[in-house]
Amino acid sequence: MPPTPEDYLEQVYAGVLGKLIGVYVGRPFEGWTHQRILDELGPIHHYVHEKVGAPLVVTDDDVSGTFTFVRALEEYGVSADLSAEAIGRTWLNNVIEKRTIFWWGGRGISTEHTAFLNLKRGIMAPQSGSIQTNGKTVAEQIGAQIFIDGWALVAPGNPALAAKLAKAAGSVSHDGESVYAAVLWAAMEAEAFVSNDVDHLLDTGLQFIPEESLIATLIKDVRGWAKEDGDWMKARQKIEDKYGYDKFCGMCHVVPNHGIMIMALLYGGHDFHEAMHIINTCGWDTDCNSGNVGCLVAIMHGLSAFEGGPDWRGPLADRALISSADGGYTVNNASRIAYDLFNLGKRLAGEPRLDGPKSGAQFHFTLPGSVQGFQAYGNNSTAPGLVRVEQANDATNGPGLAIRLHGLTRGAGPAEVLTDTFLPLEVKKMPIYEIGGSPLLYPGQEVKARLHCDAKTTSEVVVRLRLKVYTPKDELINVDGDPVTLGPGESTTLQWTIPDDFGSQPIQSVGVVLSSPRKRVDGAVMLDYLRWDGIPETTVAATTKASNEFWHRSFVNSADDFRYRWSKFTVAQNRGEGLVTYGTREWTDYRITINSFTVNIGGPSGVIIRAQGLNRFYALAFVDGGRVAIVKAVDGDRTELASEELEWSLDTPYQMEIEANGTSILGKVNGQIIRATDADYGCGGCGFVVTEGSIQADTIQISRVR
Repeated sequence: MPPTPEDYLEQVYAGVLGKLIGVYVGRPFEGWTHQRILDELGPIHHYVHEKVGAPLVVTDDDVSGTFTFVRALEEYGVSADLSAEAIGRTWLNNVIEKRTIFWWGGRGISTEHTAFLNLKRGIMAPQSGSIQTNGKTVAEQIGAQIFIDGWALVAPGNPALAAKLAKAAGSVSHDGESVYAAVLWAAMEAEAFVSNDVDHLLDTGLQFIPEESLIATLIKDVRGWAKEDGDWMKARQKIEDKYGYDKFCGMCHVVPNHGIMIMALLYGGHDFHEAMHIINTCGWDTDCNSGNVGCLVAIMHGLSAFEGGPDWRGPLADRALISSADGGYTVNNASRIAYDLFNLGKRLAGEPRLDGPKSGAQFHFTLPGSVQGFQAYGNNSTAPGLVRVEQANDATNGPGLAIRLHGLTRGAGPAEVLTDTFLPLEVKKMPIYEIGGSPLLYPGQEVKARLHCDAKTTSEVVVRLRLKVYTPKDELINVDGDPVTLGPGESTTLQWTIPDDFGSQPIQSVGVVLSSPRKRVDGAVMLDYLRWDGIPETTVAATTKASNEFWHRSFVNSADDFRYRWSKFTVAQNRGEGLVTYGTREWTDYRITINSFTVNIGGPSGVIIRAQGLNRFYALAFVDGGRVAIVKAVDGDRTELASEELEWSLDTPYQMEIEANGTSILGKVNGQIIRATDADYGCGGCGFVVTEGSIQADTIQISRVR
């Protein structure tokens, strides 16, 4: 294991940004031909989402799969020997069938869907993705390649490790040429941490795949054409002529797309802007190809890759959406993802992990250029340049988010600077990949933000904390903390315990609002950090509004039916086990109380605590034989940690209570106590589990352990 590079964190951050930018550039015209792109959009030099009426940041399998599957290192141990079977189990823990991450195109059509069905049936990886199991056409589509960036980002300067991990991960769903392409690209990305020589990177990647493979032959051809032509348009045409889609079966074969990726790297590897132009103008699977190329070229050149050309980072604002069973990882940002990958890479290298900056503040703005999703809104942000935000380093206070004010006036209204803590309204415009996810922030938690007014600011500024909260009609309203007036050169720390008076509606965003108390303000206010702490203190009730879409989306649902009838939660599962969870992995020691929990029909059912996906949680459940048990879910196994006799019956409401405090788990059913001890799951959300039946419950009361 070589030591991690000195600038490893910034290179990881650059790679994450390159992946996100690449995917979001190519996503609006995914699947288009080169000629259609030229005819309808022209050569691609920047984001084009507005031309097709789509949001920039959307749910996409390339982003969700890449940053979900690498978490197998957390679930099964940070080890170079992580197996394909373990990564397949991470699929089962994080993928909700027909809802998250993948294109669910059907068995034998969608390779990932096919592999997932195999895993569900007990055909474990690598057999789940093998040619022997699925046939050559299905096994050699593009999917193995598009999810591999995370494995390279945790193996800086170690192409052998990246290749090994990418092979294990790719084998969950793919085989043959598809896995060769994934292995080669992962090895190149790992080597890109220590070299920006394209030919060297290609030679490095080729060491890890068979010399006689079609991928190796393709690369030889493309390198030759690039030297002969000196014109990427001519090379692209030669790739289409010899390796085009018409030469291969299936929906999206790896070989044609890999060919234009290699070509884009040869012609544009020296310049991120040129690489984005080439790979996206080429067509075919543009979001996948552009995401992989963007990640590699960004690692090669670091954060400077995004300079000297179009503004890639400004519109993105670090934002990412990850659709998985971990609701607290859905609304995300490039800085958070980069720190997670960085620490996995440090642990793989045998080096100490880095604690989160500023005592673990969720928003710390320490990485160069990082705004962590914060954007300017409101009346004062409608005029270009009037209010803008950027990461900056203050000589006295260090790195933070600079809020630049240019003519903030009392009459124009306040300026909002907010970041999402839950799904934005525009997710309604994202039709392909479903997304749900729990809010990051809840009533009962304390929000804290430190601000400093620059000494050169021309006047006082009034600052306060602000939340945007959904209403039952899926509209957003403002909820504000107390105002504080800041004079030039002054600092303040805003603190606010979020009240529990939103009627269980999700908090969509958090930030600060600035206004002028008297006259025009020019200058800057620095947001040093924004954080929240503590366990929620709230009662979550079932809504009575059938149109309340965002309330419903705030639960991660893997059950066949989850709805709200007669002011009750109702969960039904036709076959197997279904879960509905709520909350994040920031929740550690807390208590869940259900005053009226009823099993209508079915097998083991109950209340969940410390959920970490679909197959990792504790539950207080009614089980067969007239017993109640504290159950531990580990992959496909459900183990009773403790049980007590209780003559429970169907159609009867019970008061259920379960709390986790350190390694202690305490359950109560109508006051009858059951205790267990376990140390495996130290955090996670709450919810319900039902097995081949249905349950009802009135409210979920969440409280800290006292």
